[in-house]
Amino acid sequence: MSQLPLSAAGSPVTVIRADARSDVILVCEHAAHRLPRALGTLGLTPETRLAHIAWDPGALGVARGLSRGLQAMLVAATLSRLVYDLNRPPDSPQACADRSEVFDIPDNTGLTADDRLARTEAIYLPFHDTLHGLIARRLAVGRRPVLVTVHSFTPVWFGTPRATELGVIHDADDRLARIVADRAVATTGLRVALNDPYSAADGVTHTLRLHATPYRLPHVMLELRNDLIATPDAQADMARRLTAVLTASLAQLAAEGVPA
Repeated sequence: MSQLPLSAAGSPVTVIRADARSDVILVCEHAAHRLPRALGTLGLTPETRLAHIAWDPGALGVARGLSRGLQAMLVAATLSRLVYDLNRPPDSPQACADRSEVFDIPDNTGLTADDRLARTEAIYLPFHDTLHGLIARRLAVGRRPVLVTVHSFTPVWFGTPRATELGVIHDADDRLARIVADRAVATTGLRVALNDPYSAADGVTHTLRLHATPYRLPHVMLELRNDLIATPDAQADMARRLTAVLTASLAQLAAEGVPA
């Protein structure tokens, strides 16, 4: 496919509560299913453009609820991950995937190096430059952010049902993730698993690896089964439960001598 300029797509990132007092920075890389007009439909049906391959259904609603509950900044994507998956590095084939799960993405087939570069410059770099800048400014004034990324996953994967309802994932530092997982097991009633349905070995912690690990910042990735957050009410309820989990977990982390 001949790629058109992406400059008319608007900013690939939005920041909510930029001046929030909390040291938590929430990130939702797969918040949106919007495709830039320049790229048309990517050869997909309307139904497929709203499917999980295009975004993480429910994740943004939960992240917004967490932002309110924690009074925390939220950095969210505004474009579909089918254009560029912001949780993948530029050298990953999955950054601009031509197939996701059982779906082909026709107009991502045969992208040239220039096509990939154009998407990287228009989407990946502005998003991650924005996030890095927010973190760096806090570090410069003596604040150490806590990075919490919010995702959702399908209840069935290649025909196999998934029992996990909340996955708690980490990159190099497992301290906060283990506390969050234990707290969630004790208080939420959810089936909670550490590093399931994904883990760092699956390449899903790019954002954490890029922004948290180099600065030794506490971090955790929350993966919610999307049938549990399919409505605004369900998203609000999940956000309330996870706000309590994160608040208590951060207090425990601080009590153990890790600033948060």
